[in-house]
Amino acid sequence: MKKKSAIHNIRNIGIIAHIDAGKTTVTERVLYYTGRSHKIGEVHDGEAVMDWMPDEQERGITITSAVTTCQWKGNEIHIIDTPGHVDFTIEVERSLRVLDGAVGIFCAVGGVEPQSETVWRQADKYFVPKIAFINKLDRIGANYFGAVKMMQERLNANPLILQLPVGMEEDFSGIIDLIDMKQIVWDEDTMGFTYSIQEIPGDLLETAEEYREKLIETVAEVDDAIMEVYLSETPVTNESLIDAIRNATINLKLIPVLCGSALKNKGIQPLIDAIVRYLPSPADVPPIKGIHPETGEIVECIAKDTEPLAALIFKVLMTEGRKLSFVRIYSGKIKAKGDVYNPLRKENEKLARILRMHANKKERIDTAGAGSIVGVIGLKESSTGETLCSVDHPVILEKIEHDKPVISVAVEPKTHADQEKLDQVIEKFIAEDPTLKVKKDEDTGQTILSGMGELHLEIIISRMKREFKTSVNVGKPQVVYRETINIEAKASAVFDNEVAGQRQFGEVSLSLKPLGRGTGNRFKSMITDDIIPEAYIPAIEKGVMESLESGATMGYPVVDVEAVLTGGSYKDSLSTDLAYTVSASMACKAALAKGEPFLLDPIMAVEVFVPEAFIGDVIGNLNARNGKIESIEHKVGVQVVKAIVPLSKMFGYSTSLRSATQGRGTFTMQFSHFDRC
Repeated sequence: MKKKSAIHNIRNIGIIAHIDAGKTTVTERVLYYTGRSHKIGEVHDGEAVMDWMPDEQERGITITSAVTTCQWKGNEIHIIDTPGHVDFTIEVERSLRVLDGAVGIFCAVGGVEPQSETVWRQADKYFVPKIAFINKLDRIGANYFGAVKMMQERLNANPLILQLPVGMEEDFSGIIDLIDMKQIVWDEDTMGFTYSIQEIPGDLLETAEEYREKLIETVAEVDDAIMEVYLSETPVTNESLIDAIRNATINLKLIPVLCGSALKNKGIQPLIDAIVRYLPSPADVPPIKGIHPETGEIVECIAKDTEPLAALIFKVLMTEGRKLSFVRIYSGKIKAKGDVYNPLRKENEKLARILRMHANKKERIDTAGAGSIVGVIGLKESSTGETLCSVDHPVILEKIEHDKPVISVAVEPKTHADQEKLDQVIEKFIAEDPTLKVKKDEDTGQTILSGMGELHLEIIISRMKREFKTSVNVGKPQVVYRETINIEAKASAVFDNEVAGQRQFGEVSLSLKPLGRGTGNRFKSMITDDIIPEAYIPAIEKGVMESLESGATMGYPVVDVEAVLTGGSYKDSLSTDLAYTVSASMACKAALAKGEPFLLDPIMAVEVFVPEAFIGDVIGNLNARNGKIESIEHKVGVQVVKAIVPLSKMFGYSTSLRSATQGRGTFTMQFSHFDRC
């Protein structure tokens, strides 16, 4: 077993990008050139190491974030290859939560595409330092500087060009390194494994010197030491330039930009060098902060093996009937067969095994220290987003946030035998995927699965049949609507009943007012203590908020409403929390019914990429679906139509788009907001 790297030599990085930008293709090359794989697996052949699920291989897309570890020049790199499809955004969210750095991959033809923006914003939310790799420079329509400009415009990023491409499209042959001022050319006979470092040709030297000067100017703007050297007109050394770029990257001031073509095996080794050079080790990022569960004090978890344990479960996978938990260790270390403590559940757990992951292959190890990302087997109760620590030093780390599901489907077992399996299977999926929700419809008795999109639910159904041999009938997906009110409405209610042999009394008067879209629900009290004592206000708020979970029209959750407590009455010795909760709920239901309630549709932001010849058909189709066209942008060989469309009108759109564009149109869709159609 290889000796564990010192913490300064560890890099925890994620590969993030829009669907089809080449994330998995880049990762496959990284694994090949670092010696982790012995051949390059191609996505289009269904042989990519990181796309190991049958559904991923069939569809040629990444569905689940896969973890792997590789070695490069004495450094240990943990890589998470994340999905680009918006339906699996939770995989990106939870990966970024535990990573120290990210490589954003952009297609040189498409530039910054919609999902690139989403994942980039997710990385910004967690203050993750990033480097960018402009991929597919060999493709027709590739525009390196256009992609860099889009990074500035769409991502509000400050890109720092470290490399220039030699040639473009079919003439792309190598890159110019602006730090060492050399040309790098890859040997096609060795699948890019070997490459030669050459002098920059005379016809490119002037351009390279111009961009090297721009590089130093950009770094000087964010680094005082480089600024001093630059102003004194003495040459800037490569060592000081690399150090300054590293500091600026870690402090989120600059985004180093590299380029290449992963499919043609060009540009990958300098990318791995840049990961090690510019992205932080666990010791370079500020210590993660948690909360002491008893005192509420903030606890800093310093990235050292000698510190108390603090680790976060960021993902759970059911594999071969066992629960495999993926854990990021922030401080301290864990041992196989050792005990850990879950402060949220107040339970001790035993780690049966610790595994170093390589996609779906596993290597058993005895210990893992600070900065490591490992798989563990043996955790019975603990689940995604929960903390593992020691009993003596309890700490709770911030949980992982995720969006609410927007689309539902009714599932029912085909046979009696499937009925028994179905509930267990769904339970396993929910343990794996926090964005998947299940509920039993009381009226129909159906099992309703809710997820992030049609593809998300399609994959779940496919996995049910393939992995768990559970056959189900699937009903048409139901859209998860919201409700709200149109006008202000008032209502009062009295609860005066005997409960468990004791008379209980509560009277509440409420006013419900509509709020602006996206505001959420609010509650406030406008009464004095002599009308209803303050101690009962939380019980009234609870009754109101619970009744807003089911609206008056079709029972969907009510949003964007302010409930104001305007009156009521109190009887000494008879009034109770229960009475006020029930009367508040009754008053709220009555006011909702009077407030002219109506449904809100989930509105999706849709981007359609379509060849110019089919633009009229695509716009006509979107208009027929009650879509509102917001803009049409022209890119090389393609038009980009941006629109907002109700989700209820988007079912089957992928089939309809393919037939209207002879299979050449593609689209992306993500939730925008709820609104009245």
